[in-house]
Amino acid sequence: MLVDSHCHLDFPDFDAERNDIIARAKSAGVELMVTICTRIAKFDRVRAIAEQYDNVYCSVGTHPHNADEELDVTADELVRLADHPKTVAIGEAGLDYFYDNAPRDAQATGLRNHIAAARTAQLPLIIHARDADDDMIAILTEETGRGGFPFVLHCFSSDEKLARTGIDLGGYVSFSGIAAFKKSDALRDIAKTLPTDRILVETDAPYLAPPPHRGQRNEPSYVVHTANILAQALDVPEETFHQQTTENFFRLFSKVPKPASAS
Repeated sequence: MLVDSHCHLDFPDFDAERNDIIARAKSAGVELMVTICTRIAKFDRVRAIAEQYDNVYCSVGTHPHNADEELDVTADELVRLADHPKTVAIGEAGLDYFYDNAPRDAQATGLRNHIAAARTAQLPLIIHARDADDDMIAILTEETGRGGFPFVLHCFSSDEKLARTGIDLGGYVSFSGIAAFKKSDALRDIAKTLPTDRILVETDAPYLAPPPHRGQRNEPSYVVHTANILAQALDVPEETFHQQTTENFFRLFSKVPKPASAS
């Protein structure tokens, strides 16, 4: 089996055929999905989707693009919202200096609030990092010094230094369809340097569809293509890589019950 550790099933792109999309994922061997919250204001909808499907779980958090909108949401409130059987992670939160949709100080404050929640709840923090490697490294290093917390660098597209720092601090690195793009040799080279027990795969659907679907709307079933291309890059059998990334998922997302098919 495979797991899509990061998708956005609440987005309007999926409203017309959500049942079919989840069925296609299962048919492709993608037996679990985590649908990711980007605004606390929309968390009820995200959680409702997770409640509707046995094989879907969710996170709770505020995307850095929206950080300045929800700075009043405290770490304690995040922990309270995460106290639900289908809520298995905090985030996504982080730093995005490519778009700079929110002030950078608000992004940093929001990230630290989410770190505090992940530390308290001991749920994985889903970290968004784009064009902000130095500040991300500084914050993760400083905050880990105050007490460890589980985390994953999601949709990784940064330099090796951030990947290595994340691993050294006890985190995981998740690769999306970007890693399957023809011109992503540098990203695949980074994957080769990482311990295989710290790698996850995801779609970030509806974005970043891997070949042969590039340019189309992404969906959870397509994570198989990303996993297979990474397996080839790492020179391991596809089945072995599928099993390893699935084991990694359950180790990090420890709140998710492990189905018999993953044993």
